[in-house]
Amino acid sequence: MANDLALDLEELRQLQAIAKRPRVLSLISSEIRNMEQMSKGPASVPTPAPIATGVKPSASPALTYSTLGSFSWDQDAEKVKIYVSLEGVEQEKVEAEFKEMSCDVKFHDVQGKNYRCAIPKLNKEIVPDKCKVVVKPTRVIITLFKASKGNWLDLQFKEDKLKPNLEKERDPMAGIMGLMKNMYEEGDEDLKRTIAKAWTDARSGKATI
Repeated sequence: MANDLALDLEELRQLQAIAKRPRVLSLISSEIRNMEQMSKGPASVPTPAPIATGVKPSASPALTYSTLGSFSWDQDAEKVKIYVSLEGVEQEKVEAEFKEMSCDVKFHDVQGKNYRCAIPKLNKEIVPDKCKVVVKPTRVIITLFKASKGNWLDLQFKEDKLKPNLEKERDPMAGIMGLMKNMYEEGDEDLKRTIAKAWTDARSGKATI
């Protein structure tokens, strides 16, 4: 690389000696200066060596929370309010996450502890952007705005136990009776008499051998 630059410079200087036009001389002179700078190379800047401290950064421990399972709540047609009895909460240390069917509110550094009030599945949908947390001296009020007006039977979603389970309520004899009906329609007279008798016994609750 250095040899090539030296040869290029020598040739440019020869051209400079025979050039007559001012513009050509200016271009050659400029190129000579550039190549002379390249031949010298960039000034090296010493890189400071890293200082070894011998201390490894410790990973921050995972936060632990005490679950607040006891709280009260009330509602109107548009919103639900959850009342959590907790003293020493600071508004700026509250972390709330609202979703359409859940809410998760965390209270950090409350008298040296972290608390959490979470409802993984609400009774009905809410509007996350409208929900808020307000800190009072002795309690915290979590306000959830309903996606649709109406009354909630409970704060948390629960399966309707009164709803009939079709699988459990299905007549166990329904499949057998259907099969007997098909056999009756397609069978001969003897088979029809036998099936008719079995059908009658089954409906009347008689045991057959």
